[in-house]
Amino acid sequence: MSKVKVLMLRAPGTNRDIDTQIAFEMAGASVVESALVNELTSKEKSLDNYQIMIIPGGFTYGDDISAGRIMANEIKLGLGKDIRRFVEDGRLVMGICNGFQVLVKTGILPGIAGQSEQPVTLTNNDSGKFECRWVYLKANEKSPCIVTRGIDMIYAPVAHGEGKLVTERDTLEKLSVTLQYVDEKGKSGAGYPYNPNGSLNDIAGICDPTGRIFGMMPHPEDFVRWTQHPRWSSEKEQKGLYGLQIFRNAVVWAKGI
Repeated sequence: MSKVKVLMLRAPGTNRDIDTQIAFEMAGASVVESALVNELTSKEKSLDNYQIMIIPGGFTYGDDISAGRIMANEIKLGLGKDIRRFVEDGRLVMGICNGFQVLVKTGILPGIAGQSEQPVTLTNNDSGKFECRWVYLKANEKSPCIVTRGIDMIYAPVAHGEGKLVTERDTLEKLSVTLQYVDEKGKSGAGYPYNPNGSLNDIAGICDPTGRIFGMMPHPEDFVRWTQHPRWSSEKEQKGLYGLQIFRNAVVWAKGI
C-alpha cells in the first residue's frame, strides 16, 4: 500500500494534534485525520481505514484522577478488541506524552505476556513540579521498535507533571526500552535535569515485544525543523537530532502494510 493514513485519537484536552499532523505530513503520510473515541465506538469512523493510530500529547479531560486515566478507561471499555486486532494486522500504535500515559494505563503497553493488567505507570515527577525543558534521548539499538530504527540521539522538549516511569523490578527487567534520557554526550545516569522526572533506569520510551506499539514522554513532533531548536539562531544545524525520523520510520513501515 503506497498511501499511508494516520488516525490521531483525541479527547477534550488534547493539544498536540496539529504538531503531530504536521510531523506526519512532513514524513510523507498521505492522510492525517483525528477522531474522538466515541466516533470509533459508534462506528462513525473505523480503525480499519488506517495503518497508524497515534494518541498525541495534551491533558485529556484535564488529567483528572491521574494523567491519561479517563481516556484510558474510555479505550479499555470501548476499543480494546479493535486495537488488539489493529496490532495483530501488523499496524502501528503510538502514544506521545499524554498518549504514552494513556497506553500504559490501558495496559496496552508494555504488552508483556502474563503480567498484571497494568504493570507499569507514569507518576509524579521527582522534582514535584511541572517540567518544561529540552532533553537528550538515546535510542536503544537492540530494541525491536519500528519507529526508532536507525536513530542514535534525539533532542526534544518535555512538558509534563507525571512522567516518572515506575514498575516492579521483575517487570523492569522485561521492559523493551526504546529511549533513555542522557546527557549531551549520550551518557545515561546523569541525573536531574537530564532525566527530568526521575524515571527508573532513565527510561523515556518503551515498546511492546512486537515493536509496533510505542510510547514516549518527550515530544519529537516539536523538533522537526531547525528553527524549532531553542538555540537555532546561535548554533550550527544538527540534523541528526531531529525527532522527524520517528515519524518517517512509521510512515515507511506503514507503506509496506
